[in-house]
Amino acid sequence: MHYTPHNYQRQATQFIIDHDGAAILLGMGLGKSVITLTAIWQLMLDYFTIHRVLIIAPLRVARDTWPAEIAKWDHLRDLTVAVAVGTKQDRLNALAASAMVTVINRENIPWLVNQMGGSWPFDMVVIDELSSFKNHRAKRFTALVKMRPHVKRWVGLTGTPASNGLMDVWAQFRLLDGGQRLGRFITRYRERWFVPDKRNGMQVFTYKPRSGAEDEIYTAIGDMTLSMRTTDHLQLPPLTVTTTPVALEPKERKVYEQLKADLVLDLDGATIDAANAAALSGKLLQLASGAIYTGEGDWASVHDRKLDALEDLVEAANGSPLLVAYWFAYDRERIVSRFPEARELKTSADIEAWNQGEITLGLIHPASAGHGLNLQSGGHLLVWFSLTWSLELYQQTNARLYRQGQSEPVTITHLVIEGTLDEAVLKALDAKDATQAALIDAVAAEITTTRKELSCM
Repeated sequence: MHYTPHNYQRQATQFIIDHDGAAILLGMGLGKSVITLTAIWQLMLDYFTIHRVLIIAPLRVARDTWPAEIAKWDHLRDLTVAVAVGTKQDRLNALAASAMVTVINRENIPWLVNQMGGSWPFDMVVIDELSSFKNHRAKRFTALVKMRPHVKRWVGLTGTPASNGLMDVWAQFRLLDGGQRLGRFITRYRERWFVPDKRNGMQVFTYKPRSGAEDEIYTAIGDMTLSMRTTDHLQLPPLTVTTTPVALEPKERKVYEQLKADLVLDLDGATIDAANAAALSGKLLQLASGAIYTGEGDWASVHDRKLDALEDLVEAANGSPLLVAYWFAYDRERIVSRFPEARELKTSADIEAWNQGEITLGLIHPASAGHGLNLQSGGHLLVWFSLTWSLELYQQTNARLYRQGQSEPVTITHLVIEGTLDEAVLKALDAKDATQAALIDAVAAEITTTRKELSCM
């Protein structure tokens, strides 16, 4: 296929060429893959400034999207590519191919660094979904940062660099520029731009940016950052976002309220920190979804209200493909039990079948299918069966359908159990505040209400 870039794509490609370290903050659907590959082609075959490139991406994106992009465009046909995913032997074979471009999934970065040692061959590294390197303690980060002396050019691609707050930004730019702009150590970054927020005595659970910090941080990284929003550059189809409220029966409501009360009593006045807030949130959201884990991966069904609501939506779709996002593993089992035609989109064959219109009810988990997959050819209806606190995963999952190339109006529907934590999660996502602090605040509100009710008994 012939590539005729938009002006913004030319600008982004040139920005990568002009900067040894570049953060490309591209909105969903702006074509970050072809933009980057075009820059790689020019740097390698026009300017001869690089020789081998490593692209790091989520597993399915590494396996499916990047190789497909290289094969898709005529002007990239001279680039050779090897995909280092799968078994150890598959990865070793890919490395042995000495291709111009090697694509690997981010989970295998520690293995790659250990395998190559001092003979690291890549002089350019592209990190697709840079935000997945926001944790400076993660093995993938600590392994990759060791390779900085061996790499001349770094490119980070993401649409959401700070989806959970500005604290996420440090590790990402530490990789890209070695700490020149935000400092080499997280403690210095934190001391300079943050103050303690939630704490218990001397123990600090969360930090918040001090006044003016956001502008100062963005100014510090501005020279190496190119930011583009989808709405500024693409004419996307109409988008409708709706919520389908789902009511519990009285006996089911009683189970939810009893669990909430029991969990509150278990805390016995303890401070609500991130750990127990996450545990409380998880249990309450499980119950809202319709089941609850009982230990060792086992679960017990509590109600089928969301399954009934999903059945109504399937009927209303009248044969149009429906993509369903779920969070808990048992959601998938329960959906497939109710709808035998449902098929999870995991493999390349699944994704191709969806885009060919062969799947009428597709299932995806945001953590594994949230980034990079092109699913817009297969449908335009998305249902959130159970929600995630992660704003990044939520937005990226929505963008599987609502993106460039989508020819139909897109409808995103949330199934929300009334009077449960479902409502707090959706409110946080709508307010673009799906952070750890929002989770803690939401659970604390639930606890406060329950304690008042208990005190009146």
